[in-house]
Amino acid sequence: MAAPLDQAIGLLVCVFHKYAGQEGDRNTLSKRELKELIQKELTIGPKLQEAEIAELMADLDRNQDQEVSFPEYVTFLGALAMVYNEALKECRQ
Repeated sequence: MAAPLDQAIGLLVCVFHKYAGQEGDRNTLSKRELKELIQKELTIGPKLQEAEIAELMADLDRNQDQEVSFPEYVTFLGALAMVYNEALKECRQ
């Protein structure tokens, strides 16, 4: 049986592949695919405005190919982890 962290990492990878490739390259997320992932997989997702998602896409798309690769997605996850860490620190105080 996999350890909890193994399961969590596996889930993060599976979520990427669940949405990637619906519109083209199966190893990247288009803007629409990223938007769908955010809206369906994150609690805050439905609250984000179109402009905020476009800004996020621009920030993540380091090579400016209009797609989010898996390494770019991992950067996104790291940033999310930092936000969650700050929120949880505030809860403990």
